[in-house]
Amino acid sequence: MTSTPQTSNSAEITRRAKSNLAFAFLCVPRDRLPDLNTFYAFCRVIDDIADDTTLPSGDKQSAMETWKQALEQDDHPEGSLEAEVVSMQQRHSLDPELLRDIIRGCESDLSPQRFETWEDLQGYSYRVASTVGLILMPLFGASEQARDYAISLGHCLQLTNIIRDVGEDLENGLRIYLPLADLERFQYTEEDLQGRVYDERFLSLMNFEAERAERLFEETASLLPPSDLKALRAAEVMRKIYHAILKQMRKDQFRVFDRRYRLSSIRKFSILCRQFLC
Repeated sequence: MTSTPQTSNSAEITRRAKSNLAFAFLCVPRDRLPDLNTFYAFCRVIDDIADDTTLPSGDKQSAMETWKQALEQDDHPEGSLEAEVVSMQQRHSLDPELLRDIIRGCESDLSPQRFETWEDLQGYSYRVASTVGLILMPLFGASEQARDYAISLGHCLQLTNIIRDVGEDLENGLRIYLPLADLERFQYTEEDLQGRVYDERFLSLMNFEAERAERLFEETASLLPPSDLKALRAAEVMRKIYHAILKQMRKDQFRVFDRRYRLSSIRKFSILCRQFLC
């Protein structure tokens, strides 16, 4: 598979995605949006490669390798996403290893995922989520003191995603992200999960994961440096949106096999507006 540079329209990619992160950008100063849109487009493209069910695994791997190589070069065609990403990385002195970690994390999704323990899952969560936070911090204008906040935020958002997407992940290559030790704790098997068995064991498992996520949300809030509160408004909007989704799932008894949980636009705008009052 040969890969050609991707013509970039980062703002349009971000707008079309209609994701919670893209929504949170509404409270970011306008002059910071170009770099945020570039970074979002990069993450979106890499994630889409991993999740594309029409591409053979070998082609996906080749596309990932092409992006790794692109991060090491600075002679990309003007207007390409590759050129924008490299320029963004250089202007903000971002550690290129963080960008490569995002690619490696998505790369690991090319085959069915299994994690024995929560500690194992945290390694994956760091690559696909905490690294995103670490790159966003300087793009938002936050200080180095926000590093621990960014790492913790990545873990709590990713764990919420994992809880919410249990059914969808099974449909996409039989991916299972819940730690196998946790399944064993509640005597709930991989076969039960693949069979969408919804019983007391499943509810106990999901409540256990939700309690872990709750602790992470609390930890993340405690790590926010007061001096960075204004710079990290968008990050706090994300934290509060995902925390609300977690509470929504718990209240609804985790019907994750037959529905996708999301907040209404009105609820999200309410969270965003309240953040400006902080």
